[in-house]
Amino acid sequence: MRKHRFNQRYARVRGLHVCLLGLLAAAGLALSVGGTRAGVNNQPAFVAPETGPVPKGTRVDVIADTLTYDDKTKIATATGLVQLTYGPYVLTATRVVYNMKDKTFSANGSVILKEPNGNVMEADTATMKDTFAAGFAEHVKALLTNNVTITSQYARKYENGITIYQHASYTACKTCVTADGSPVWQIVAREAKHDNKEHTIYYKDAQLKFGPVPVFFTPYFAYPDPTVTRRTGLLLPSVHWGQYGFGLTTPYFWAINRSMDMTLAPMWTTKRGPLADLQFRQALASGSYSIEGWGIHEASPAPNNPYDTPWRGAARTQSDFRINDKWTWGWDGTLVSDKLFMSDYSIDPRNMVADYVQATGLDDRNYTKAQVIGWQSLVDGENQGDMPIATPFITGDYVLPQELMGGEFSYGFNYYTLERQNSIDTTVYGNNNSSGNGKDELTLNLGTNQTHMMGYADWKRQMISDSGLVVTPFAGVRGDGFYSQNVPTAMDDTESDFSVSPTAGIDTRMPFVTAIGDYESVLTPVLQMIASPSEPNQNKNGNEDAITLNFDTSNLFLSDRFTGYDRWEGGVRANAGINYTLLAPNGGFVRAALGESFHIAGENSYLVGSGLDGTSSDMVGAIALQFNPHVTLGYQARWEEDFSRINVQEASLGLNFGKFYGSLNYADISAAANYGRPDNEEQMWGDARYYLSDAWSVFGSARYDVQNGKPMGESMGVTFDCDCMKADLVYSMSHTDQFGVSDNGTEYRLDLSIELRTIGTLAGGFVL
Repeated sequence: MRKHRFNQRYARVRGLHVCLLGLLAAAGLALSVGGTRAGVNNQPAFVAPETGPVPKGTRVDVIADTLTYDDKTKIATATGLVQLTYGPYVLTATRVVYNMKDKTFSANGSVILKEPNGNVMEADTATMKDTFAAGFAEHVKALLTNNVTITSQYARKYENGITIYQHASYTACKTCVTADGSPVWQIVAREAKHDNKEHTIYYKDAQLKFGPVPVFFTPYFAYPDPTVTRRTGLLLPSVHWGQYGFGLTTPYFWAINRSMDMTLAPMWTTKRGPLADLQFRQALASGSYSIEGWGIHEASPAPNNPYDTPWRGAARTQSDFRINDKWTWGWDGTLVSDKLFMSDYSIDPRNMVADYVQATGLDDRNYTKAQVIGWQSLVDGENQGDMPIATPFITGDYVLPQELMGGEFSYGFNYYTLERQNSIDTTVYGNNNSSGNGKDELTLNLGTNQTHMMGYADWKRQMISDSGLVVTPFAGVRGDGFYSQNVPTAMDDTESDFSVSPTAGIDTRMPFVTAIGDYESVLTPVLQMIASPSEPNQNKNGNEDAITLNFDTSNLFLSDRFTGYDRWEGGVRANAGINYTLLAPNGGFVRAALGESFHIAGENSYLVGSGLDGTSSDMVGAIALQFNPHVTLGYQARWEEDFSRINVQEASLGLNFGKFYGSLNYADISAAANYGRPDNEEQMWGDARYYLSDAWSVFGSARYDVQNGKPMGESMGVTFDCDCMKADLVYSMSHTDQFGVSDNGTEYRLDLSIELRTIGTLAGGFVL
């Protein structure tokens, strides 16, 4: 969801810093601190000045080489290295004169004012009232905490709260300068006026310069000073390109009141006409909500419009509210005129929408979430009648704070009631099973209604012997109740089922720690035994949430490897493996894991493609190596026990050599139709960036489908990133024909983005 909002911060200090007022205006849009290079994301944040006056009776402490006082003229003069401290403010100069009759201060000679927030103002001369309500200064230079520099030849402040600056400039460039010393960009104006009562900055004859070259001129413009966080007005435009042709978005922000605002962001397209975009937001005491709607009357029908009417649109509403310090609630809902509207106009990339109302409780290690969820498919050709609605879906996981029998006791539950219009009876064969022999296929048998309630209780206790042996016995029990209707594999239209499954096991591991010179080695053999009854026959119930499975070293020692609650692991099984870590004194390391699972007795809950369907599982292993801070390697795999075939393997290489960053990845994953992967997948992808200098870099990325022998996408570009500006020019090739404008299925795009720190970003792209 796009957000358009002023985010400006500015506060004024009444006192010695008269010449800083107003020129601080553009300084409040600082970005957060980011990486290590001097880019726009690696700059300090703006620190607002103190807003309150110096307390009455505060004395001015003076340190000077020479201090004289003329009793006749009532003039005090400090010369030499003069330092005046007035509350938290420090003023230094070579000469300061105080006229008690006129009640004015005059300072000249390298005048420097330091504020308590870190801002610094420099001037050649400055004169001000001792109430600091009025004054003037010459050749002013302000250095702000977010590395913004402001200059003015002459500045005068009036007692009515107006400050006028003559020949002023503003830039966020500190080290980013051209060969002649000019900042890469700056805003210059013949006159700038800050109205402190209206909190507005007015400019006359303003120019935006890149180096010494003016690129934009306006005789007049005004905008809120950074004390204003929200104000009605135009926001920065943006450009787009899609099946609608060229699009220009011109957002307008309306600050209705302190808690409500609205943004109208129409996109003017060359092929389809104007697309309306209206967003309303309101902040309440306990949270906030938003409503956004899009609509268009297409001047010429889009190729993806499935209806005769030219009217198309969508709406979305979201919220987040806090009930107390432990509970929150909210909603997210989307309505669309047709499945392809939001993708046609690049509004929302989702192809599946989950509409929900939810409440979440989090208290230390205790978690509860209750939802009502409805799913919408935005994929053309998918039947919405197959999409379920859960009324409700509730999950809870809790841990007792006190020990029970010397160990940890946890319990929880999951409950859902789900319904859909159509029952589903679909078989998808894996590409290693084209004959349909029934061994590698995903058969979805889902009913029109299903209620499942599951509750569990677990206990475990870790014990460590004097020799370092770690023994963890554990036990648990879960109960499941199903009520299902119209499941295709069930005997009757309505089925009910209840089961209780206790589990007991023990986990033993023995770490062997060895010092090898300056290296530290830790070898840990692990053996785990688990026993539970076989999983009951689930033909009467649909598997709604436990279809996918990825067996690897991360879940080797879990007692239940299913990803959902509708299926669970049963039988007697053993898990065995070895974990190894080698730590180097320079920060390098080697981490490795190897293991296997054995099904000893009872029914095996897993099917072909899982790697767990036999008496002994596939072998799983992983290794990660970092020899030094510059190179990182990773590899993990799952292979047949007899080493006859590798079923899953993934490899990664990461490089960091200061000027060069890069990564290369490879994945080869065999089909497992039973678990949602009907096809073999083999891909390679990588990215790299080379810094030609601190500011200039070139980059590129690519992804290749090895299985089908074709590229999936490539991009290359150049970046200029310094302390005040970031520009990206990207040329990309997409082989998915996202906008439907290519004859050969390949699209070529050119995208340009220019960000001026503290000002904003202009971005746009075109299909070539």
